[in-house]
Amino acid sequence: MSDNKEKKTSNEEKYSMETHIIYGKNETNKWDYSHHVTAPISSSTTFRLDSVERGAAGFMQFANTTEHGDEAPIFIYDRLGEPNKDMLEENLAYAEKGEMALSFSSGMGAISAVLGILTSTGDDIVTHNTLYGCTISLLMNWYPKYQISNTPVDLTNVDNLLDAVTEKTKVIYLETPANPNLDVIDIQKIAEIIDKINQNREPANRINIVVDNTFATSFCQRPITLGADFVIHSLTKGIGGFGTDMGGVVVGRKEFRDRLLLYRKDFGAVLGTKSAWAILTYGLPTLPLRQRHQIQTAKLVSDFLEKHPKVEFVNYPGLASFKGYELAKKQMIDFNGNFAPGSLVYFGLKGSTPEESKNIGGKFMDYVADNSYTMTLAVSLGHTRTLIEHPASMTHSVVPADKLHERGLHPGGVRLALGLENPDDILLDLDEALKQL
Repeated sequence: MSDNKEKKTSNEEKYSMETHIIYGKNETNKWDYSHHVTAPISSSTTFRLDSVERGAAGFMQFANTTEHGDEAPIFIYDRLGEPNKDMLEENLAYAEKGEMALSFSSGMGAISAVLGILTSTGDDIVTHNTLYGCTISLLMNWYPKYQISNTPVDLTNVDNLLDAVTEKTKVIYLETPANPNLDVIDIQKIAEIIDKINQNREPANRINIVVDNTFATSFCQRPITLGADFVIHSLTKGIGGFGTDMGGVVVGRKEFRDRLLLYRKDFGAVLGTKSAWAILTYGLPTLPLRQRHQIQTAKLVSDFLEKHPKVEFVNYPGLASFKGYELAKKQMIDFNGNFAPGSLVYFGLKGSTPEESKNIGGKFMDYVADNSYTMTLAVSLGHTRTLIEHPASMTHSVVPADKLHERGLHPGGVRLALGLENPDDILLDLDEALKQL
């Protein structure tokens, strides 16, 4: 330690208490991650530098990992990086079996970032026809301004890729299970098809596969192990787990980390420090415990609904009658090798016409909103509470009524995201609500 530093830390009487309660001892040896049982919270948006040289080294190090590798970071400013986000990202990369992870302020921030670094003017993104409503909005309302097109196809039949992919295609983008109808898509087969196409392309022109794994979570499925290039999550959902913090993440190969870092820095979709800490401390560690209970409940609920005379259809990857059941058994596997079909159920109520089905669905959910103790009419998922919503008029309202079928949506379809309640109580409330129809 230099004489100057000794003077700064030892001369406690030189400055007033008002100043001391801001600066403390100025230096401490207590910020040691490896000896904390629970990670500390970093609450500073900017970091003190010992010298101009250290500051210069920090800026040289940022987004230059090919040269600096995994050496200890020099923190400068929260938007560039800070300890809680770094620790969370390491754990998320490990959970998804990826080489690196980078966090964002929301799931849409993560989606925008990965598509932003993979596409440019004139490119095309081939997607599954059923996607989250805000993702559809991004592709249909904003990307045309940059002359980036979107080709939606039914990827439950992977052969459709052969007709959809062109020289302009740079990304295959999908959710599995898809939001909200729970379509299950064969990631491994898609990867095999794209690998063959990429053999005839220059590295800079290769097609990347991006999978939104929000519905499954890392507990139920790890797309990178099946051939995907990138995985994204809305950390707000199952991984966050408690409905208190927003966040998103991109997981992929190390070669893309620097570009993602620059994108996050310049576009500003930075995950808040306290949200990173909460997800690191409460969300990710409890994921297996929460998912096991929610999967058990989802199976009981889907069995009940499938037998109910007022229910037209039930989509749940854990049902033997589900069209993607055999694929789900192969692909949706937990950390211990067990079948893990997820915590969401999508079902439709009987009606003589689509319009009648929609009206009946609305009546059902209005009753739930007013009378059910264990089901909350609200968007989102992966919460401690069971959440129920009507995608056609809520999360997917961006889809015109005459296009719902093309997007795999039922006009009266109900999305049920199971929480941590006693499943018998949820079944009680479901039964009471269905009796009102």
